Amino acid sequence: MPGAPLKVFITGASSGLGAALARHYGAQGAQLGLVGRRIEGLRATAAGLDARVYCADVRDADSLQTAAAAFLQAVGAPDIVIAAAGISVGTLTEAAADAPVFRAIMDANVLGLVHTFQPFIHAMRKGGVLCGISSVAGVRGLPGGGAYSASKAAATVYLEALRLEMKARGIAVVTVAPGYIDTPMTRVNPYAMPFRMSAEAAGARVARCIARRRAYAVIPWQMAWVAAALKWLPNPLYDLLFEKAPRKPRGLPT
Repeated sequence: MPGAPLKVFITGASSGLGAALARHYGAQGAQLGLVGRRIEGLRATAAGLDARVYCADVRDADSLQTAAAAFLQAVGAPDIVIAAAGISVGTLTEAAADAPVFRAIMDANVLGLVHTFQPFIHAMRKGGVLCGISSVAGVRGLPGGGAYSASKAAATVYLEALRLEMKARGIAVVTVAPGYIDTPMTRVNPYAMPFRMSAEAAGARVARCIARRRAYAVIPWQMAWVAAALKWLPNPLYDLLFEKAPRKPRGLPT
């Protein structure tokens, strides 16, 4: 007899990678819980799928608690929880107007992981997976993107700590650090994006990492080499190469 359908809870599901992951698991018959800030986008993602949608902001712990409680009551403990929501906006420390943008990015990209996972941990069974989306941008600090790079570096380290904490419960923690994904968040970038993936291709790769319970993975594989090179590049050479690099636009919606 076929096994029971997977139960998958995904944030950031109104567009981009989160929506692609929803479609990937939905095509397999999974029971989905989809979280996002745009109800129209959530409904579009959920069309034709066995999905429940929850309009919520991952920066708001109470709204995630409410969404998680509704999913647990309706569907039960998830097999997979994917924290795919995030914010990418250019920032400059000298710009006073960017101070709240720094906070919004850190709240979404770091605390959003905590708010997503915490409500499910006690309910999840052994064998469950918590997956957090980090980024290659967290390997080194990118000029004009200090908040985003810092948030993704923090996300990676947080997820590593969580991985160790969850071992006794038999819950895997998977960290995926993508390179460039073709989403509304990256289409405003005024620079070349090598090895850019479609959201669908990225979603399939993330799902493979989850199925294999990978502790940490960079996708696509080409960006793993780029990330390794950047990590070990001497500071003077890194500074020379990146000081005048094109920057993420500031003033985008958060």
